[in-house]
Amino acid sequence: MSRIKLRYIHSYIDRHGTQRHYFRRGKQPRTPLPGLPGSHAYMEAYRAALEGKPTTANRPTGTARSAPGSISGLIALYYTTPAFRTLAASTQNTYRGILERFREAHGDKSAATLKREHVRHIVRSMQETPSAANNLLDRIRALMQLAMEEGLRQDDPTQGVKKIPVKTDGFYTWSETDIARFEMHFRIGTRARLAFALLLYTAQRRSDVVRMGPQHISDGVLTLRQQKTGVEVGIPIHPELQRVLDATPTQHLAFLVTAQGKPFTAPGFTNWFHECVREVGLPAGCSPHGLRKAAATRLADAGCSPHEIMAVTGHQTLKEVERYTRAAGRRGLAKRAMGRLGTKA
Repeated sequence: MSRIKLRYIHSYIDRHGTQRHYFRRGKQPRTPLPGLPGSHAYMEAYRAALEGKPTTANRPTGTARSAPGSISGLIALYYTTPAFRTLAASTQNTYRGILERFREAHGDKSAATLKREHVRHIVRSMQETPSAANNLLDRIRALMQLAMEEGLRQDDPTQGVKKIPVKTDGFYTWSETDIARFEMHFRIGTRARLAFALLLYTAQRRSDVVRMGPQHISDGVLTLRQQKTGVEVGIPIHPELQRVLDATPTQHLAFLVTAQGKPFTAPGFTNWFHECVREVGLPAGCSPHGLRKAAATRLADAGCSPHEIMAVTGHQTLKEVERYTRAAGRRGLAKRAMGRLGTKA
């Protein structure tokens, strides 16, 4: 089977296991390429990007390209609302990605004529990716609430549309075997080992790890205000992390930089880290966020309370961290229970 080889194409597999493709030449903004390589939509978008022409993937998101009362116009209006503008930048980017794909498929339709059966069909058509379907339903619901506020319609067509059940624990949590294999492959002093140690021994998100630098450490404590939540955390430096930091000197404001010496973006860091994971031969699901979960799991196994874990991770509710402590508690109870059986004479 022959493979298509085109210039300026970059590909990666996202956290849902979906392969993404985009065009990027030099320092130009990257352009998403829809469909499968070689498909009509893919090649049309590639030719347009190669010739420097605007495509549906990189057109402006404002009202200039939106008909009044259309889904596209409603999305543009939503971007100007306090409900959107007060979100963390990372959340805004996530919502934009969801809404722009929705705009691409349905932007020319009227916001007033969207019906419940339409919404239900859209959600069910994505049942193979239930998390993405449910996220889209949430965004459509926000749009319809705005439509009612603006007098574009009297009802919310998302009411009564059920989410698709998701049988998952979210991001894959690195096992101790995964952790040991990564440490065996990337020795202390390498950039990959530094990234790994920062993730595992601070339990922070990728968006915060890429901003960490020597200026955040004082008297053995790393203090940082989380980008997503605004919560300030103060984390004592673990001896293993200190050992890695001492062996990996930096001349930058950030501990982690690209091969060109520039700061990582959060998506760029994830793509690079996934390459490291593939080099080790670990499961594709081993993500930066999975190390945050592994850190929380270790804290729970060590007997930390939910509030103690929250002080490290910066979670604002108990719901997430209680899952770790419940699992650790079950393991402890099972161990004690089996110990009481004794040995058979």
